[in-house]
Amino acid sequence: MVITLFQQDIRWHAPEENRRRVEAVLAAAPESDIFVVPETFTTGFGEGMTDLAEEPEGPTLQWARRMAAEYDRLMVGTWIVQDEGRCYNRMHWVKPDGSYGTYDKAHTFRVSGEYDVIARGRKREVFEWHGWKIKPAICYDLRFPKWLRNDNMDYDMLLVCANWPGSRHEAWTTLLKARAIENLCYTVGCNRCGVDGVDGSYSGNSAAIDYKGLPMAECTGEETLTVTLDKERLQIFRQHWPLYLDFD
Repeated sequence: MVITLFQQDIRWHAPEENRRRVEAVLAAAPESDIFVVPETFTTGFGEGMTDLAEEPEGPTLQWARRMAAEYDRLMVGTWIVQDEGRCYNRMHWVKPDGSYGTYDKAHTFRVSGEYDVIARGRKREVFEWHGWKIKPAICYDLRFPKWLRNDNMDYDMLLVCANWPGSRHEAWTTLLKARAIENLCYTVGCNRCGVDGVDGSYSGNSAAIDYKGLPMAECTGEETLTVTLDKERLQIFRQHWPLYLDFD
């Protein structure tokens, strides 16, 4: 599996500009099976994001369908969606044929006020792509190991989209490694970088972590990262170290 992350410096409350910038990066990116952008990549995260909420099949979904078809890869990212009177921080995975799946962020961030304006998702999701089982998660979800527990080896990769501030970057990198180790899976985290519209600073640290908790690659500034994940090696490791058989 080849996956490309775009560690984006998101333009504040500028959906059209952000889509254009991602499209330009995608056009120049290496071939891959999946292309991932950060959490709330169209608006940035925080104050006023619900004012820019889209309908479930709004402009960003239509754009993602076009990108997936044009570049023949799965497009993954989150944006704010208003659905039946509630706003959700919704991750989408959009296939080249136009079909798609979604996951609504289950742990909305109380400290920032997201908890007050974004409805919590209640459903765990795992989806398949090119023979891989993938567990979606969004930012704050990463702090909740029970929610992400891979009890029956239900997934091979944990895929996290985030707006995780630079002031807490050690927690981000540590938790990516911890989730990989305890769940015997690859963990891939796509974070934003730069400074948002309320002077919040983001160091990025987007990374791919292997099933031993070892970093495979990491971003620095606004850039793409492309990495190849090896499912055969993952399966061999699980056979030699069937730690999941002793989960509590």
